[in-house]
Amino acid sequence: MRSSEPLEIAVMFWAGGDPAETISELTRLGIRSGQLGLPGDLDLTCAPQWRDALRVADFRVYTVFAAYNGESYADIPTVQRTVGFVPPSTRAERESRTLAASDFAAVIGATGIATHIGFVPESAEDPDYVAVREMVRRVCDHAARKHQTFALETGQEPAAVLLRFIEDVDRPNLGINFDPANMILYGTGDPIEALDILGPRVITVHCKDGDWPDPAQPGALGQERALGSGSVGIARFLGKLKEIGYRGPLPIEREASDPVRRMNDIRAGIQLLSELR
Repeated sequence: MRSSEPLEIAVMFWAGGDPAETISELTRLGIRSGQLGLPGDLDLTCAPQWRDALRVADFRVYTVFAAYNGESYADIPTVQRTVGFVPPSTRAERESRTLAASDFAAVIGATGIATHIGFVPESAEDPDYVAVREMVRRVCDHAARKHQTFALETGQEPAAVLLRFIEDVDRPNLGINFDPANMILYGTGDPIEALDILGPRVITVHCKDGDWPDPAQPGALGQERALGSGSVGIARFLGKLKEIGYRGPLPIEREASDPVRRMNDIRAGIQLLSELR
């Protein structure tokens, strides 16, 4: 599988439908690498089909993202109840699914897996904190046996809380997929300042934009925006990535309900990143 260039523009996309058609849509944009999301209901026996389509297209997937059945991002309280490893009732099922995502990644030749683990409790004495820490350790150990990293996506806790949790997990293959927009959408801190804290742990990033939550609506998330039209400050973000020595890919993430709008926004994002790099 091809190697990525430093700061190569890429795309975060989702499995579903015909792999060859999905990859062809991206290559027509000039994209040759990216991160592949696995919906919670996807039958992961499709891994060989994805492997073959990626080889034919000479397209590299470097991170496989695990999502889970039952998750909802409707608002912050709903995220707290439903997302990631924190809800106790779904932990066993989601641990199994994450290990299966690692196995899927191994089949297609991806060297990393990632997910949202949910809102990590601030207290290391909290039973949920302990349970999630041990779960992350088991996932890391499984991924390590397949020569993979495991990245936790930013956004649902302040940078210092996430760093302390990662240090407590204490696994060399554990790192961060840094999404600057998520920190804004959840109101957890300035993403550029967070990179000063988390920079050495950043394995991959998302190039995504958004605006802060409306203070008049407690519990509401901020609004995702097309790249360059939100509050992140993409030029500032890229400058900080270069400052901390990040040389990995720059995958654009755009989650719009209208597929035409999504592709148009991705196309515009590619142009913006090409100008700013």
